[in-house]
Amino acid sequence: MTTSSGDGVAAVLAPVYRDAAGRLRLVLIVRTDRGHHGGQLAFPGGRVDAGESPLTAALREAEEEVGLDAAAVRVVAELPPVRSGPTNLDVFPFLGRIRGGLAWRPNPHEVVEVLEPAVEELWDPALRRELLFTSARWPEGLLVDGIPVGDRVLWGMTLRILDDLVPRLLAGEWEKELGSRSARRRARAGEE
Repeated sequence: MTTSSGDGVAAVLAPVYRDAAGRLRLVLIVRTDRGHHGGQLAFPGGRVDAGESPLTAALREAEEEVGLDAAAVRVVAELPPVRSGPTNLDVFPFLGRIRGGLAWRPNPHEVVEVLEPAVEELWDPALRRELLFTSARWPEGLLVDGIPVGDRVLWGMTLRILDDLVPRLLAGEWEKELGSRSARRRARAGEE
């Protein structure tokens, strides 16, 4: 696992689960209009505190932002770090399996809404294009490379994380860890 002094480092948790139909879903938050990333879609996360590992920070932030108990997360993978240009932070993403149907408790100071899009919906190449993102910081709008998620625009660092993560999820890289139906069938067959 990655360790860090906390300076210039942040971490995010990409919670994933299978819905009743067996589709993988990711958990995204819509940030409040406050702060540098106001109004943006993101994974739960934030700065790494001094003496804290990026993984510990990602789990702590997920609990603070949406009420996700760290004990309810099974960390599946540490993903490649990305750079957040505007904040000049190295961001360490972690993929964490959760169960579906959790009751979210968004922190009203940080999170407006919790979204749970299906992974395949985030990879439709026809959706990716230049879109207008508006927020309190950019009331006139900012043209960004993004994809629509409901009536929101997903872009920036979160989209760069998804550019790596989504094809790997769709290819079944963590099929066993994420409890796909075929993996469960194979496990049961091996037990008999």
